[in-house]
Amino acid sequence: MITTFAPAPGRHPVPVTDRRRRRLDALLRHSPAQPVFRARAARRLSVLAYHEIDDPTAFAAQMDRLLRLARPVSLDEVQRASVEDRPLPPRSVLVTFDDGDRSVVTEGLPVLARRSIPAVAFVVAGLVGGDQPFWWREAHFLARHGGTARSLPPGGAPEAVVRRMKALPDPDRRRSLAEMRVSATRRAPRQAQLSPEDLHTLRGSGVRIGNHTLGHPCLDHCDEPTVRTEIVDAHRSLERWLGEPPTAFAYPNGNFDSRADGVLRELGYRLGFLFDHRHEALLPRNPLRISRLRVNASTSLHRFDTILSGLHPAVHRLRGGT
Repeated sequence: MITTFAPAPGRHPVPVTDRRRRRLDALLRHSPAQPVFRARAARRLSVLAYHEIDDPTAFAAQMDRLLRLARPVSLDEVQRASVEDRPLPPRSVLVTFDDGDRSVVTEGLPVLARRSIPAVAFVVAGLVGGDQPFWWREAHFLARHGGTARSLPPGGAPEAVVRRMKALPDPDRRRSLAEMRVSATRRAPRQAQLSPEDLHTLRGSGVRIGNHTLGHPCLDHCDEPTVRTEIVDAHRSLERWLGEPPTAFAYPNGNFDSRADGVLRELGYRLGFLFDHRHEALLPRNPLRISRLRVNASTSLHRFDTILSGLHPAVHRLRGGT
């Protein structure tokens, strides 16, 4: 149970855990180590990895802070640096979004366009043009409503169920989701996904479109034919919609897979991205395995600053994070 302080009149209670997190973020932001890490970060590439835009006001504040502290770069600039073997400018930052949530168009794009900040959206191609929810959101909902499966521990919290499903061999994950659909007391609500027209809107406003597989499985838990199908079929769909092949790929869940790396090289991909909460060199050492920093649209500005500097990722690793 999470304890809360008594709220002031007209205000909602704030969980103690949230208060502690904010206090820690503020302490890190004002730590004597922060200027040291910020100076080091000037000589590295920061690739920010977002998902949905759940707080557009906070996201706008983050982008304003980004413009003050760093230099936004485009996917083309990162790609060109790799091809020409020439480091990016100091304090370079690339903004990316995974999955293709519609809020990137409705909430994120206006913020980016007003500030002329380029970005990349890595899209789950098999969902484009439909209303099927992301599988992990559906699983979370079904677990909340009694959904069970033979490969899953009974009575687990929804977050734990999703984590367990990500660790299963992919056929078991798919089967578990099918079993949860049958056993849950309610069906998961539909979710409006990006349309092909949305992809053109994003690209026309400075947001490049990248490949994030066909259905977002963890590729290292798939067999080799599935790895190839997930990448190649998504690649072909995006090329058909956009009239040009994608040249950048983001690994679902950040899980690198050497077989996928081979397929990407066959298809002519120039850049590949992880989700490991680390900085990258201004000239990426391996363009198909570029590190990214985990950030949310609702991340506090204190934490945003320490993520950009590298202090938060360093503390995260010291505390056992991966």
